[in-house]
Amino acid sequence: MGDAANESYPCPNWAPILGFGGCAVAVVFANIGGAYGTAKAGQGIMAMGIRSPELLMKNIIPVVMAGVLGIYGLIVAVILNGKMIKPDSDGVKYSQFSGFAHLAAGLCCGLCSLASGLSIGIAADAGTRAVGAQSAMAASWKKMGFTGDADVQATGSGDALFVGTVLIQVFAGNLGLYGLITALILSQMDYVCE
Repeated sequence: MGDAANESYPCPNWAPILGFGGCAVAVVFANIGGAYGTAKAGQGIMAMGIRSPELLMKNIIPVVMAGVLGIYGLIVAVILNGKMIKPDSDGVKYSQFSGFAHLAAGLCCGLCSLASGLSIGIAADAGTRAVGAQSAMAASWKKMGFTGDADVQATGSGDALFVGTVLIQVFAGNLGLYGLITALILSQMDYVCE
């Protein structure tokens, strides 16, 4: 009697909720990350645009990078949805093994994209404001008649700060990509009850 109570079934009735949960968390958390990254980067871009409007389009990169995070969640959710097996007259064919693997896939993609969105937003806010301040400062130095570093910053070598900002955002964006890759690997884990 004790053994029968502890017996585990590979395809219980509740297993599909794990797979559907994986779909949901992938989309929800990835889009929260994308929304935060877009909003925070937008704040920095608009603040920078007041002083240096000519740099507005140049600094739009983090908004695009944050927007891609939502697409990662959508890709994973569509793949996981394709792996779901409808119950038939014989019962549930979707196993708890598949359910836990697909929940893990959704969590990997969603939470990594959330972390990526947070880091893109914070880095973009600070970075775009710094690039705008540097440009405005170089222009004011030039108006006051100072030469030297002001000419260098105003004519192009001042792009070093911009390049550094973009590199930081690229590495922050990689976090979401790592979650997507891991989720794609986990989504291939399947066990179907016959």
